[in-house]
Amino acid sequence: MSIRHGLLALLERGQMYGYQLRAAFEESTGSTWPLNIGQVYTTLNRLERDGLVRSLPEHEGGQRPYEITDAGRADLTLWFATPISRADRPRDELSIKLALALTTPGVDVRSVVQTQRSATMRTLQELTRLKFASDRPEDLPWRLVLDAMVFQAEAEIRWLDHCETSLVRYRPAPPTSPAGRPGALWHADEEARR
Repeated sequence: MSIRHGLLALLERGQMYGYQLRAAFEESTGSTWPLNIGQVYTTLNRLERDGLVRSLPEHEGGQRPYEITDAGRADLTLWFATPISRADRPRDELSIKLALALTTPGVDVRSVVQTQRSATMRTLQELTRLKFASDRPEDLPWRLVLDAMVFQAEAEIRWLDHCETSLVRYRPAPPTSPAGRPGALWHADEEARR
């Protein structure tokens, strides 16, 4: 999620200060992605530096509101019009973890898959429960976020099933020595144990 564009979208509704932005962001996403207030103010500082928002004079309570600029509106319009590329998303830590588990000695990859499957199933059950907790029209943005998370969890479970099936057929190659001779490391390890 782009905090930058999330804050711009919220400021398109009207002037807000940091704590209002944080509350509005969390309300819009059903607190699915809680924001640290430091993230909000750091992002606001960058947006102001880039000319996408401007700070206004402080209110009597000491709160400084921000408003979106024309450049900010143009950036927001472009963001909404541009599809999100898979390459723009963070690395998939689970894929990396399983790939490394396959090549790390002593790791029970099937156990890693099962542990993840159990955790993902618990998450899926909780998301499904939350999804049906409210059906008020004003909850639609939050329900759409939950739907996306449900679909992602379901896809992860399908992928873990695929991984498990692939592991059944997987036969690791014998370790190779630095010289590239299969089995040379195994023999060296055996000699060292004697």
